[in-house]
Amino acid sequence: MQLNSISPRTKNKKNAAVGRGGKRGKTSGRGGKGQTARAGHHIRPEVRDLIKKLPKRRGHGKNRARTVRTNRIATSAVNLAALEASYKAGETVSPASLVARGLVRRAKGRAPMVKILGAGSLTKALVIKSCMVSDVARAALVAAGGTIHD
Repeated sequence: MQLNSISPRTKNKKNAAVGRGGKRGKTSGRGGKGQTARAGHHIRPEVRDLIKKLPKRRGHGKNRARTVRTNRIATSAVNLAALEASYKAGETVSPASLVARGLVRRAKGRAPMVKILGAGSLTKALVIKSCMVSDVARAALVAAGGTIHD
């Protein structure tokens, strides 16, 4: 056996050199500028304690539980032109029927809140149930002979 014929059992793996330019690019894995980008940096303990006391997440109001309504169902808008195209005279328009006809999508597994807006024209008398209706749409529906049940 010669020294030049033996090989190590494990490879001589070196850690990647970071912060020396090259393929790492721009800041070379050191984040932004300033103290933390410098070699041998360390933050004084009293400053570190101040940072720990800062709020972790901003922009949620003073009491996030009260300011963010996670269980709220979003309102979907439907125009009169869409109702004119997909309903016959005398039919009932409800959130469930709108989902069945593909005019609105389910929100969190159930039919969403729906508001009917006044874009387009309506010539058929429709029955509106469980939908919010804008003033312009309400006038058009009544003029066409339809009824609105809240």
